[in-house]
Amino acid sequence: MSRKSANLSKSKAQSVKLTQYLGFFMVGYILASALLMLLQTQIALNPQLVTLLSILVGAFIAVYKFIKHYSRALRKAEMVRLAIGGTGIVWLLNALYFFTIWLWLFDEANRQVFIEMSLQQPLPLLFALIAIVLLTFVSAGIGIWLFNRLLSPK
Repeated sequence: MSRKSANLSKSKAQSVKLTQYLGFFMVGYILASALLMLLQTQIALNPQLVTLLSILVGAFIAVYKFIKHYSRALRKAEMVRLAIGGTGIVWLLNALYFFTIWLWLFDEANRQVFIEMSLQQPLPLLFALIAIVLLTFVSAGIGIWLFNRLLSPK
């Protein structure tokens, strides 16, 4: 009997829920994006640099909170799950942002021009989307790995 309870507690300790830390990632990403967009009104910043810095801030906050809460570094599987989840969150926020622009700022003529442009030349748009998704995933993975190493309690 005691052997079963030890196994149950061991498996419970191994399965960490990362949803809370994905929330911290999202909050850090949103705050950094907002601040960097305000900074962009004063100085010219590359949009990919803004995305990269925002993701790194989100990764720092998520890893910092995880290490503070669990007093240990993230395991490899947890880092991968956090990077994939962070990428998903960034792209859900981008989709929400685009959908809001589509409905709020674009009129019918602008929507029609965008649709025709996308239908005539879909490959550049598709390649740009794939490149940005890869940039997001790689920067989230590197940021999480780097901050996990730097902030590790060992």
